[in-house]
Amino acid sequence: MTTEFGALLRQLRDRVTPGELGSREPEERKVPGLRREELAAYAGLSVDYVVRLEQGRSRNPSPQVVAALGRALRLVGVELDHFHRVAGQPPPSSGVVPGRISESVRRLLRRMADLPVGVYDAAWNPLTHNAPRAALLGDPPVGRDGNLAWALFAQGDAPAVKHEWERLPYERAVAADLRAAAARYPQDSSLRRLVADLRGASPAFAELWSNPQPSPFIAHREVIAHPEVGELELECDVLVSPENDLRVVFHTAEPDSESARRLARLVAATS
Repeated sequence: MTTEFGALLRQLRDRVTPGELGSREPEERKVPGLRREELAAYAGLSVDYVVRLEQGRSRNPSPQVVAALGRALRLVGVELDHFHRVAGQPPPSSGVVPGRISESVRRLLRRMADLPVGVYDAAWNPLTHNAPRAALLGDPPVGRDGNLAWALFAQGDAPAVKHEWERLPYERAVAADLRAAAARYPQDSSLRRLVADLRGASPAFAELWSNPQPSPFIAHREVIAHPEVGELELECDVLVSPENDLRVVFHTAEPDSESARRLARLVAATS
């Protein structure tokens, strides 16, 4: 028999679309919202476990599981507190990284429709991106592999290649940003786990974490070898939105450069 938590999980899954999570939606879907396998992938869980939760055959999800599901379902505030209470756990309140995109950032995305733009939460998990960003870099992987900090430190940040003299300041800024987020969201177990895994996987991150220093984001250049339009040398900027603690990452090209012409062709193909 379905438990109250299982019924709530199914209800919330039905109202979220892949587009809200930054994935391309197929033209036709037979069911509303996220499929179970999609929710499982975004939360980093097995499909079988999501099925058992919804059917009430698994009745005591861990705080880590509930937090991962809440993040995948884009729950914040009162809704997230209620989600945790129904699961039989104390609400996280403001101690976890928010995952909802503010309306001001949505307006910014619409105004920047001719630039590749991606939006991340304070732990650098991808929340959404526009079509030019997908055309430039592809859709971000789901789960841990989609985390920008993980890609930067543990996976070499492919497919974008940063100039050697610009990489270290960028790494310092991301590490400092994660440290600040960890201080703001002390109850976020997923963020703590990410930091612990990064320290174990990357000596560079471990060194930066052990020797913190203020490091603001500055624009840096990236070289991207695109299979369709060729090599692009682009400037990457990061804007931090205080509302919901979001990071907006966008790419631009030097005006009248070959990279600008190639980027324009790439963007035009998405419209």
